[in-house]
Parts: sequence; structure tokens; C-alpha cells
Amino acid sequence: MLLCHGKGAANTYLPGGHIEFAESAATSLGRELVEELGVKARVGRFLGAVEHTYWRKEQICEVNLVFEFQAAGLDPRHAPPSREGHIEFLWVPLNGLRKAKLEPAPLGTLLPQWVRTRKASPAWASTYGNPARGTRNAE
Repeated sequence: MLLCHGKGAANTYLPGGHIEFAESAATSLGRELVEELGVKARVGRFLGAVEHTYWRKEQICEVNLVFEFQAAGLDPRHAPPSREGHIEFLWVPLNGLRKAKLEPAPLGTLLPQWVRTRKASPAWASTYGNPARGTRNAE
């Protein structure tokens, strides 16, 4: 699994970014991969979604839409270079996602299930157990 890591941060997260106005989630992922990695990707099936809150000076709420993708030139034996100085990429086996401190945390359990299953219906999870408090973590 290709993960992104903010330099100096304790956690990892999936590559991607913000969706631009009138842009589909799949198109957004393709654009972000070009911006962050310099690779063109074929975005595949939608795997699922996780809503999540965290703190960074203020409470942030996000919805993670997770897709499979394929990109020529990425080799899981070598970490791909980042085109953005504040982030780096690393390959992590599916059974190492929790150790990599993948955020949102439910992805550590859900991603292996989503990748291994070929069900037509995607899954959903949330860290909003207590919306007033949210989930605190470093990003």
C-alpha cells in the first residue's frame, strides 16, 4: 500500500488531497497523484469512505473517499520521490498499516478487507463517535 507521510509527523495517510470545485473524487485523485508524485494514474474502483475529525490548531472534519489506482513507474521495492518538499512516500504491506499509524485509524482494518474483497458495495466507517470531542492525533 502506498502511503504518504508529512515530514516530522508521527502518522501516515493515503495519497490524495482536496477536491476542486466541480471535480469528481476520481479525477481529483488522478490530479493529486500527478501533483504529488509526478505520475499519471488510472483510478479504479471505489473501495469505501471514512469520515474523520482531528485537531490541527482547530478541529478539522474530513471525508476520505478511497479508490484503487494503478500507475506505471511505481515500484513497491523503492519509495517514490515526492514533488512536494513537506511530504514523503513509503510502501507498507497491508498487515503493517496499524504499525505505520495510518490515519484515519479505521483504515488500518478496513483497507485490507476492501482490497481483498470484490463485493460490489463499498464500506463506510466513522471516527465521529463523539462529534463534540472528535479524535485527536498528529498530522
